[in-house]
Amino acid sequence: MTKKLKFLIVEDEFISRTLLKEMLAPFGDCHTATNGDDAVNVLRHSYDEPNGRYDLVCLDIMMPGKNGHEVLKELRQIEISKGIQGADTTKVFMITALDDAKNIMEALVVGRCEAYLTKPVSRTRLEEQLRDLQLIEQGAEDV
Repeated sequence: MTKKLKFLIVEDEFISRTLLKEMLAPFGDCHTATNGDDAVNVLRHSYDEPNGRYDLVCLDIMMPGKNGHEVLKELRQIEISKGIQGADTTKVFMITALDDAKNIMEALVVGRCEAYLTKPVSRTRLEEQLRDLQLIEQGAEDV
């Protein structure tokens, strides 16, 4: 039996947040945060609970408070402080309207996110990335 995944969607726009939640809900539990500051608090506290860690965090870059790059940096610092590294780190998808080289490089190289998806995100592309990271099985049906 496949493990039920736990997702955190960090997105300040209601429609984008709702669409991501609809796409990810068939694969697990979706939690949301509407700004970067709340996201960092949620992530920090998730390590205090048994099975509290998130399997995947979907981060928008442009948000009130901390932006997505700052949230990603803090997440990676939390993981280092907890001794979590390599394949055990939380998977992160940057999901944003920004498609310039500077933001892409900062997310992928500096922040070490696993995927950079530009809006609007297609269900097919999102599920492809989930399969590539083996978060869902290759045979998982499109919903």
